[in-house]
Amino acid sequence: MAKISSLMPAFNTIPGLAKKEFGPGLKVLGKKDKEHHDFFGRHFIANYINCDHTSLCSKNGLIAALKEAVAASGATLIKSINHSFTPSGFTALLLLSESHASIHTYPQFDSCFIDLFTCGQICVAEKFHLILKNYLKPEYFIQRVLIRKETIENDIFRIP
Repeated sequence: MAKISSLMPAFNTIPGLAKKEFGPGLKVLGKKDKEHHDFFGRHFIANYINCDHTSLCSKNGLIAALKEAVAASGATLIKSINHSFTPSGFTALLLLSESHASIHTYPQFDSCFIDLFTCGQICVAEKFHLILKNYLKPEYFIQRVLIRKETIENDIFRIP
């Protein structure tokens, strides 16, 4: 496994980027940036199984629930895009200032995949999950939160 320090030459060749600090808490500054951003993210992934069929198939309801969940997490929505599949299924991707959120539905199984990745340590995936869980009403769910930095580690999922 390559250490982040082995990536320094690659970062140094990116126009407009200057090396500030490499190693734990990698920090990269752009020429115009006055603040740094830590190389840290939290990635929530979940499978919601046996959801409420009507909620799962409501494109407008899903988009509204996703936007509410993003806001509850503390993330900032930039733009959203979605696509409906024939004969069924729906995918939505929300571009966030912090990264992204997505849903992929499988109405034939009354189930879906949920994803929220946010850079930094401000956003709260658990609040995102609670909004979507309350809307989709899965019989059960499987979830995991990963901490992404120089390594990838499991995190504790804390339901408020």
